Amino acid sequence: MSFAQSDILKALSTVEDPDLKRDLVSLNMIKDIKVEAKKVSFTVVLTTPACPLKEKIRQDCEDAIKKVVGDQVEIDIHMTSSVTTLRDNAPLLPGVKNIIAVASGKGGVGKSTVTTNLAVALAQSGAKVGLIDADIYGPSIPTMFNCEHEQPTIKQVNGKNTIIPIEQYGVKLISIGFLTPADGAVVWRGPMASSALKQFFSDADWGNLDYLLIDLPPGTSDIHLTLVQTVPVTGAVIVTTPQKVALADVKRGIGMFRQPQINVPILGIVENMAYFTPEELPDNKYFIFGKDGGKSLSEKYDVPLLGQIPLVQSIRESGDSGLPAALKEGPSSEAFKSLAESLARQIAIRNAKQATLVTEIKY
Repeated sequence: MSFAQSDILKALSTVEDPDLKRDLVSLNMIKDIKVEAKKVSFTVVLTTPACPLKEKIRQDCEDAIKKVVGDQVEIDIHMTSSVTTLRDNAPLLPGVKNIIAVASGKGGVGKSTVTTNLAVALAQSGAKVGLIDADIYGPSIPTMFNCEHEQPTIKQVNGKNTIIPIEQYGVKLISIGFLTPADGAVVWRGPMASSALKQFFSDADWGNLDYLLIDLPPGTSDIHLTLVQTVPVTGAVIVTTPQKVALADVKRGIGMFRQPQINVPILGIVENMAYFTPEELPDNKYFIFGKDGGKSLSEKYDVPLLGQIPLVQSIRESGDSGLPAALKEGPSSEAFKSLAESLARQIAIRNAKQATLVTEIKY
């Protein structure tokens, strides 16, 4: 049976991206088609290296082609990725594709732990990741990355002092904790804290990143306003625990991001400490702080529930030791890997919807 490149394209135009709900050809995700006598090869460019549906897309492509060329042809599919972005020619952080705010309504819900492990899990998937510790008054990222005694270097770029982020576990890092004594209190007024955050954007060499996570202080403050006024934020992730007090504060946080003057999309909610699982009884779940509080909140506000992270001793120990749980084997690592995949999917979906909207407005 003879076939041409056009036949392969036609077959692949029937394969839909499960998240974006459009076919791979119109999404420009098919590259480098080569047709030989008994072999077809091509590349599928996914929207993120953390794509959880990679194997489904591969199988759908194979099935579609076999319908056209039969079972006797060898099919070689190379899966790669290019993270999508809506940021073009941005004066600040020009090489950063997506800026993600990680926020919480109140302190003590494990926001920095979630941010740390999310960054590491994204980096492990193959993405280029940076993290800004914008929790000016309680920076904990240096401890969680086991680099609290390090300091970023400064180099001259075009006559200007530029901060070089510290790199640990494949993640580029900047924190006020690197610039102040470890046992010293940071007593700053709001404008000073905002000025420090702006410097982390304007005076640091971040290079090319797929995702830059911003670990925000709890609640709502000058820092949140400075962030959204300084750089376009792709979206926000809200971290909460299931109990009623935490959920009440989350509602205010969601309300803040949805205010017209801020208008940052909520990419999803992370329910941390969702249940307690003893190490010796890994199949048991004890809902110490209540059950499905984050899930019910996500349904009420029509935002995705990105993940439910268990309360296990190893996550706390990993944070204290500076070796994030996402780097280890086990249920905790799998939970953070799944969280990273969910977030990457929501970013890709948001970017695709916005790009379609812009196109429709233009035409």
